Amino acid sequence: MTLLNESEMALWHVWKRAQDTVWTRVTAEIADETGLSDQDFAVLTRVHEIGAGVLRQSALAALLEWHRSRLSHHLTRMADRGLIARRQVDGGVEVFLTTAGRDAVVRARPVHAEAVRRHLLDAIPASERAAFERILVGLTLSAGDR
Repeated sequence: MTLLNESEMALWHVWKRAQDTVWTRVTAEIADETGLSDQDFAVLTRVHEIGAGVLRQSALAALLEWHRSRLSHHLTRMADRGLIARRQVDGGVEVFLTTAGRDAVVRARPVHAEAVRRHLLDAIPASERAAFERILVGLTLSAGDR
């Protein structure tokens, strides 16, 4: 197997820096405006958007691709802050948004949208967005093949 050549390595480093920069800026703006961590936002948006406010904890773990214990610990911290609550149901646990959690995600979503536009989308010319999306979709689809 051959090592990356100079131009391949340069592209790899540019990709890592760009991804880290966009991610850091978006998550920092959400945290600054709402007090939500990246993980809080991930949980709240999935419960809000996919579960319409209620979602099985096992389904949430699968959506986030988190180990069950990691999710359980994080949900405990979120429950302590009044963002979510949990209840036992047949065959598992449901996670549901509290009023505070619903209010937080409703406040955070426009912050997220504006930050994504400012730090990512505005940097991609409209004429190149479809190609950029195809490349990224191709990367995510082929990731399971590796």
